[in-house]
Amino acid sequence: MAQKQSILGRVGQLTRANINSLLDKAEDPQKMLDQLVRDYTNSIAEAEDAVAQTIGNLRLAEADHTEDVAAVKEWGHKALTASQKADSLRSSNPTDADKFDQLAKVALSKQIGFEGEAKESAPMIASQTEVVEKLKTGLIGMKGKLTELQTKRDQLVARAKTAEAQASVQDAVKSIDILDPTSEVSRFEDKVRREEARVAGQAEIAASSLDSQFEELEASTTDAEVEARLAELKGLGAAATPEAPALDQAP
Repeated sequence: MAQKQSILGRVGQLTRANINSLLDKAEDPQKMLDQLVRDYTNSIAEAEDAVAQTIGNLRLAEADHTEDVAAVKEWGHKALTASQKADSLRSSNPTDADKFDQLAKVALSKQIGFEGEAKESAPMIASQTEVVEKLKTGLIGMKGKLTELQTKRDQLVARAKTAEAQASVQDAVKSIDILDPTSEVSRFEDKVRREEARVAGQAEIAASSLDSQFEELEASTTDAEVEARLAELKGLGAAATPEAPALDQAP
């Protein structure tokens, strides 16, 4: 009985446990839940054994009590029969009457003995019945707690996996962030811009060189025209000047 009470007390303690409070205090909630699941599973197995054994003992006690009650009734009937037989023989055969009265006394003694046993076993049967009911109720509560624990553990594991996946996604996003000036995309964009600027510069230089060539061409054309006109002026001047007389001719 002490063992049953001990298991009953542990069952009550486990069913009253505040799982959320335990989780808040735990350093590693998942490990704590795994341990609680193991403890509850083992305690449920012990409680089931205790319930089965207690029920078995209770049924034996109930059977013995039923037999005692039946014996009380049976010996009472025998005592009555013997007493009635003694009364019928009292006037005609006192000796036999005394014999039957003695049998009635033996039957009554047996009846009293079985009454005592039945009376003594009744409180024990009531106590065991109460323990069995409490164990059954506690067992149902523990199975409910076990289901709650398993659900919370599964939820916690799923949340941990989700958080891990989200962290991986965030790390992946950070590694390809195109807004990051140090990223490969930004560096490639800067390279393209520099190349575009270089090509634009070369085009500007080429345009400047072409303008210079045209300016030189225009300058050389002007110089040629100046020379031609100068030659033309010189030619016109020579034609207009009179011929001077010869110095060696006589007057």
